[in-house]
Amino acid sequence: MTPCPAREAERILRAAADLALTTVEDLAAAMTTATAEVPLPVHLERSLRTAIGAARTPAPSSAVRPVCLMPSTARTEEVLTRLRRCQARLAAAPGDPDAVRALDDAAYTLCVLMGRPVTHEAVLAAEEHLATHQE
Repeated sequence: MTPCPAREAERILRAAADLALTTVEDLAAAMTTATAEVPLPVHLERSLRTAIGAARTPAPSSAVRPVCLMPSTARTEEVLTRLRRCQARLAAAPGDPDAVRALDDAAYTLCVLMGRPVTHEAVLAAEEHLATHQE
């Protein structure tokens, strides 16, 4: 439902299972058997959408420690471009374990580089950094 690294997807799945008061295994099984004719039960879909929304919502600025030393715009652009290439590679070959590892690595690198705990927040911070710090 949302492109993200495997670790983040697992975190979202666990949060959705907690919200739905079910196990991760039961939620994953329901998701894999859902079709257009037999959709995911409403309470599971609602929990999943809530967990995805929470993962995509940046933490309040008071909860995020400020980054004192920002990376160069060239390095930021390099890592952000690598992340986007990995996303495209994984979209082209969803079953490729090397593509999954490459995306996880690029997402982790961007999170560390931007000082953010979630990939979506790191992408937003990188884009803001690039927009405001043109070299």
